[in-house]
Amino acid sequence: MTKQRTMGLTIFVLCIVGFVVYAYLLMLSEWSPIVLQLSVLMAVGGILGVISWIGYSMATTKPSPSSTVSDDKK
Repeated sequence: MTKQRTMGLTIFVLCIVGFVVYAYLLMLSEWSPIVLQLSVLMAVGGILGVISWIGYSMATTKPSPSSTVSDDKK
């Protein structure tokens, strides 16, 4: 088995195990409210992080000469 295939199989198995642990914590444990709150917090934080990264990139990127519009009204 190649190294790439082993790594792929490891990632696959860890994701399945992670889902089972998450489902248990969310549905069957006393930690359910905390797990749900942390899940929503991470999801919202991730989405807002990506949006803020896009905004930062837009604010700090210099415009290319072809994208500038000149106001040459005659």
